[in-house]
Amino acid sequence: MDELIAKLDVQRLLTMAVEFIPGIIAALIILLAFWMLFSLTRGPLKAVLHRAGLHETLVRMLIDNVYRFAILIFGLVMAADQIGFNVGAALAGIGVVGIAVGFAAQDTLANIISGFLIFSDKPFTVGDWVRVAGQYGQVKEITMRTTRIRTRNNTYVVIPNKKIIDEVLVNHSKHGATRVDVPVGIAYKENIPAARDVILASVRDLEPILKDPAPDVVVKELGGSSVNLDVRVWIDDASHEQPAYFRVMETSKLALDKAGIEIPYPHLQLFVENVEDRVWQNVARLAQASITAGQGPAQAS
Repeated sequence: MDELIAKLDVQRLLTMAVEFIPGIIAALIILLAFWMLFSLTRGPLKAVLHRAGLHETLVRMLIDNVYRFAILIFGLVMAADQIGFNVGAALAGIGVVGIAVGFAAQDTLANIISGFLIFSDKPFTVGDWVRVAGQYGQVKEITMRTTRIRTRNNTYVVIPNKKIIDEVLVNHSKHGATRVDVPVGIAYKENIPAARDVILASVRDLEPILKDPAPDVVVKELGGSSVNLDVRVWIDDASHEQPAYFRVMETSKLALDKAGIEIPYPHLQLFVENVEDRVWQNVARLAQASITAGQGPAQAS
């Protein structure tokens, strides 16, 4: 041990430590300054983004994640330079790693970019009832990568944001009152105004149907076996859409039955032409042609 201590240049070690201490202090001061910069600017930046109309989740992501991470990186780079690290080589290495990670996480990055578009464009917000990607339900949460929807079956569906951006989205809650169209068919022999009066009388006082706009019944099309009507009612909350649809359909059916107005079964009428004589004539002609073709070579010999 004494030999090891003798070989060490204690004076040189102390000199190096004294020279190294100012760099460490400078690095700590730089980190503290950047942390104070983040703390002082965090609130004003959030206020500016809120005034710009950005969603709270997007504001939180930008400030607490992106902005804080950028401030931390700049602070670490400048602090590392104070204690003698080769910052240029480190940044080059980070750049190479970033490119590799970018290629490996293309789908994730696409979903994050789509999340920014959703927050900025605002096609829907939390609480809206939407139909997208084959799913219908209420938006419960929007993150930078996915959107979470609770369906009518109380299932929790997680949809990648990129798929939402690429699909046609229907928002049932965007503009308040929503119209619900319920199809009902009546027989061709029935009187359309009478059927309309019966249906309107039955659905007018249903919950949660609005009285203004009032329900109405229109002829949608002349179908193959029925006159197809649309019972159009309005609701003030998109969460009532499916219950209102089922209630109106059931009530309309019962009211038409009570009034003696027929709701026909789908049916198909076929007309079969008598082709027996022509079939036998064709068979006889083909048989004669076959016999003639068979006798030809025999006569020639």
